Amino acid sequence: MTAMTCPTSKLEKLLVSIDGSEFSEGAVREAIGLAKTCKSKLFAVSVVETNDEFEALAPDLVEKAEKETKALLDSVKERAKKEGVDCETIAHEGQEPYRFVVEEAAKRQAEMIIMGRRGRTGIKRLMMGSVTAKVIGHAPCKVLVVPKAAKVEYKNILIATDGSHYSEAAVREAIGIAKKCGSKVAAICVATSEAVADLAKKNVDKVAEIGKAEGVTVEAILGTGIPYDTIVETAKKRGSDLIVVGTHGRKAIERLLMGKVAERVVGHADCAVLVVKA
Repeated sequence: MTAMTCPTSKLEKLLVSIDGSEFSEGAVREAIGLAKTCKSKLFAVSVVETNDEFEALAPDLVEKAEKETKALLDSVKERAKKEGVDCETIAHEGQEPYRFVVEEAAKRQAEMIIMGRRGRTGIKRLMMGSVTAKVIGHAPCKVLVVPKAAKVEYKNILIATDGSHYSEAAVREAIGIAKKCGSKVAAICVATSEAVADLAKKNVDKVAEIGKAEGVTVEAILGTGIPYDTIVETAKKRGSDLIVVGTHGRKAIERLLMGKVAERVVGHADCAVLVVKA
């Protein structure tokens, strides 16, 4: 992150989730940069995925993974220290890694979780990786997903809205960031058919009005086609470095899914995506 202004007013605690793969690199880099800019405490968490059967059959492999995880966390702590960032490391082992990430975020009262994202080849194009999806679906706070090569500079923000109250939280967040960082902002709503075009237009015009009231100019874009595809392509064409989306709450079945459009935007975007909870 190159912006010298902290993008939001309260980012006292950040949690970065790392898995030792190359895909975590963007998340680690941005987490340290954001913690430095916002003077946040950083928690780095990594989970060795294992179970009782695996531990009994291959204790050597589990021990090797534990050592690698410790080395990984130590290297992140060292990188943070060089930037003057206070970083605490947390290692876990067990099934369903996302649970540990979500629990640590709640326990530490983190305002944001920062994660990487897998590549986009083959079947992975359809999903962003189940751990990332489940963290977003269950997280108690907003989640920033950073592809390996993405840099978040808060210069050019795209807000994806569908007019729901879930989107409204994302709109407020994005406009707040733009106000602090002087970002260029556009809002997009995708009409999947002619019948809903007027409603989609009203949705983006409403975002522009909210922006105007805050002294932020928002370009209103009416998109057509497949929602996630249109959002991702619009971000690419505009050179957006951040897409902001809202997602469902954590009640009943909504706990299991974060919303298909949001999930696919996260899975396909070249830039970072900030997922904001209503």
